[in-house]
Amino acid sequence: MKQFFSRKRVLVTGASGFIGSKLCESLCAYGAEVHGIHIHELKPYHNKQIKWWQCDLKDPDSIHKIMENIKPDLIFHLASHVEGSRSIELILPTLHNNLMSTVNILTAATKIGCQRVIISGSMEESTSINTNNIPSSPYAAAKYSSSIYAKMFHELYKTPVAVARLFMVYGPGQRDLKKLIPYTIVSHLKNQNPNYTSGARLVDWIFIDDVINGLLSMAYHPQIEGQTIDIGSGMTLSVKNIVLLLLKTLNSKLSPNFGNLADRACEYTQIANTEETFNKLNWEPTTDLKQGLTATADWYKQEYSSLK
Repeated sequence: MKQFFSRKRVLVTGASGFIGSKLCESLCAYGAEVHGIHIHELKPYHNKQIKWWQCDLKDPDSIHKIMENIKPDLIFHLASHVEGSRSIELILPTLHNNLMSTVNILTAATKIGCQRVIISGSMEESTSINTNNIPSSPYAAAKYSSSIYAKMFHELYKTPVAVARLFMVYGPGQRDLKKLIPYTIVSHLKNQNPNYTSGARLVDWIFIDDVINGLLSMAYHPQIEGQTIDIGSGMTLSVKNIVLLLLKTLNSKLSPNFGNLADRACEYTQIANTEETFNKLNWEPTTDLKQGLTATADWYKQEYSSLK
């Protein structure tokens, strides 16, 4: 793997985010020339080995100029407006930041040329156009539409694109404290009883290091263009049970308040097809849930003061 990435020019959108920053670390370690796109001001903890470009991905001319300048061999498009709320106020933000940005990336990559484009999908999107499952949120609809566009670009223009359908990613470095696992750990550190929905939803949880290895595998394995590849654990655990397992890992005395928040509408259970992914990538997750939660809890305990 190291030989493949060495001296490759790699463009990562969302490079300052949770998954993007971890991916960039691995790419730098493998000797790649990493270019990261960000829209907001960079923080002191962001990677100094990366060549940073500030750009609004909704602007097709800006992204085209940057890609023309870099001429990347590989593109990982991870930038996204991640918000699972069903609010109508999210229709336009997710349309612009998720779908339009993806179309702009695909258009520029097709015109300029590259070896492969990896688009981040979501477990919230359906895997079939014939499914009866309606997208469960504006975010899910935008992600699903992005995947359809990726397949169209490959079919019509031979764009070498594949979609990584990411399941519920967790682990050290996730700075969005509204997410379930960070929220639970921070509640423990604050000694405040956390509030949840019923916790009945079944979720496929996948550790960040496994996700990064999956994304890297998608960059160099042949004959996956035009396809959606599941990056998940292939197992589910309910929100309630993962909270209880996490609190046990923390030796916490908190009493979680399940049912204090309303369940979201149209939540479907999605499980990664890990057998199919293994056949295509020779990749499978190696971090079990207990190991992943312990590593995550340890990171938040160490970094908590800087997250306030």
